[in-house]
Amino acid sequence: MAKFTFPSPAKLNLFLYITNKRADGYHELQTLFQFLDFGDEIEIEITQDPTITLLNQIEGVPTEQNLIYRAAKLLQDQTACKLGANISITKRLPMGGGVGGGSSNAATVLVALNHLWQAGLSLIQLAEMGLSLGADVPIFVRGMSAFAEGVGEKLTPCKPAEKWYLVLKPDESISTALIFKHLDLPRNTPKRTLDQLLDSTWANDCEKVVRDHYSKVDDLLNWLVQYAPSRLTGTGACVFAEFDCEEEARRVFALKPADVEGFVAQGKNVSPLHQTLNLSP
Repeated sequence: MAKFTFPSPAKLNLFLYITNKRADGYHELQTLFQFLDFGDEIEIEITQDPTITLLNQIEGVPTEQNLIYRAAKLLQDQTACKLGANISITKRLPMGGGVGGGSSNAATVLVALNHLWQAGLSLIQLAEMGLSLGADVPIFVRGMSAFAEGVGEKLTPCKPAEKWYLVLKPDESISTALIFKHLDLPRNTPKRTLDQLLDSTWANDCEKVVRDHYSKVDDLLNWLVQYAPSRLTGTGACVFAEFDCEEEARRVFALKPADVEGFVAQGKNVSPLHQTLNLSP
């Protein structure tokens, strides 16, 4: 059988505000997601038997817990598909960076296998299915940059400027649970309309708590902000700076500290996956 390769793009939270903590413990937020033209690649070979095989594993993650495997099995079970797949991944996105790697991988598998298996589900159906795999999976399935509200489930398509970004990750792992439990996390940022937010200076409510407890993130942001507007994405650990042109982003990338990994990419309001498959978000 032929092998097919699909992009699994990164995302950035261009802003993130925490507007409320609900009685059930979940936080309400306002955030703006945009895709990047950089990410992992997932290769899929369809098989005539129903076995789902991961050809490369993530160390320490059992197959049954791997989001790629779970996404494939979920689609197979929901559609009673009799076909299977051999799946491998070329990993480029840093794990635990806040750029959506695992969610993007799951969404790429759902969308790509729905296409290859000819399962016939709509993007809306796939997005609803993907929510059980992670809160950010529907964003990647829908494939359009979006303004998210509620706990992240209320999506409004949006088209922010497609700027160039330098994304850097310090050698630090951040606990999302710790950040959202922290007493110093702002939880009452006033809600604003999308038009008001787009016309304001953007920030991330999680950033101060992260910087207070993770010195490498703090040091990196102090260095990066010298060159361009910079902030945290999600709860990190990745930080990013925005530029109007690729050349300037690459110039600063060449100056980065040697112990920091990263990449330069352009923001995209339509996911590279959907462009590859000619899907309309």
